[in-house]
Amino acid sequence: MTAVWSTRDARALAAELEGEGVRAVRLLFPDMHGVARGKDVPIGSFGDIAEEGVAFCAAVLATDLRQTPVVDKAEAYGDLLARPDLETLRVVPWQPDVAWCVADLWHTDRASRWPACPRGALAATAERFAELGLTPLVGPELEFFLLERDPDRPGGYRRYVDGLSRSYTVGYVSDPRGLVLDMLDSCERLGLQASSANHEFSNSQYEITVGHSRPVDAADRGFLLRTAVKEMAARAGLLATFMGKPFNDQGGTGFHVHLSLTDGDERNVFADDDRPDGVSTMLTAFVAGVLEHAPALTAVLAPTVNAYKRMVPDSLVPTHANWGYDNRTAFVRIPPERGQGARLEVRAGDGSANAHLIIAALLAAGLDGVQRELEPPPPLHGNAYRAAQAGQPLPRSLGEALDLLEGDPVLVSGLGEEVVDTFVRLKRFEVARFSEWVTDWELDEYADHL
Repeated sequence: MTAVWSTRDARALAAELEGEGVRAVRLLFPDMHGVARGKDVPIGSFGDIAEEGVAFCAAVLATDLRQTPVVDKAEAYGDLLARPDLETLRVVPWQPDVAWCVADLWHTDRASRWPACPRGALAATAERFAELGLTPLVGPELEFFLLERDPDRPGGYRRYVDGLSRSYTVGYVSDPRGLVLDMLDSCERLGLQASSANHEFSNSQYEITVGHSRPVDAADRGFLLRTAVKEMAARAGLLATFMGKPFNDQGGTGFHVHLSLTDGDERNVFADDDRPDGVSTMLTAFVAGVLEHAPALTAVLAPTVNAYKRMVPDSLVPTHANWGYDNRTAFVRIPPERGQGARLEVRAGDGSANAHLIIAALLAAGLDGVQRELEPPPPLHGNAYRAAQAGQPLPRSLGEALDLLEGDPVLVSGLGEEVVDTFVRLKRFEVARFSEWVTDWELDEYADHL
């Protein structure tokens, strides 16, 4: 049986799955955090619910990670419907009696999509490119840490592998249980286009690379990759975290996004062999749009209080809005491939980001640059942290970034007012809770002396 389905005959699919031993479909969708929410549906009922959908309390989309619904309207406690996108149906390799299926969110009358849905926001943004005869191609690139539970360590965890100079090493030295290799194999068989895995720069930090595709599919694969990695780690008694900066003595975790545009003939319109640098004015206009909106984009790219602890000099994380050719210290990097491989890479994403929201926001910003034919500033050469003209500084806190997001009409329109309103309310509540919380640092710093 193939991993990904294209037919829309839900009952026939359910019967085929049942014949293969599948007993339940796990209907999943990302909330504002990018966390997988869902319900298990018995395989015998899946054909019936495929059209009707499954009801969820709508407040789940505006619930913080301490399980507090951050809502200001009574109707937010009503229902929405999750309706399966059958093209995303996948049998789970490590649990072959279960299939995963990503859902779209709808009003209960099924007349229109739920307005505060990250996946719906991305689909709407991609449609704006289709109206211009263009198709974005997106490659998500996610890193994560693997941790073991240890009640004697701060936070209750220790690193799975805690040795220096493990970057780009593979095998049991860097993966003593072979878990990352199992993740790579399972993610490939899950249809996520997983192509390679390795230990990253920080201790116990890993990356599984995946291929590129159209925006919604690419975001779905990023979302499912995170879900799969966390589930497989949990099955092994470990914790996989995509938190941006879990340790003071190590670097952080990124979510880099590779982007290109193709025309109706599937030609990469970011390429131009007649220009000395091999890239088109459409690419540079797209870059200019991303840079113009970079401060406001940061709220979506770095959506937690913790994410801003990662954004420091010499961390390979951008601190200013700038760009450069094959420059990993810049906000936007233009990789060296040309022709069909011409693309840009946005390096500011934090591992905690919602895949659907960051791709939607980046596409909205880039589209603004293309439509207005913007020109970017000169590209940076050398270390962006040492540049005299490094570009516009990025916000240094989540609260500052949220203010900028709310004040950016292009991003508010691109993501949708309801998405931005829900996201901002949820994140302001997070900022407020953090501002009132007494941290270990404060106790260590002040308790003995003051």
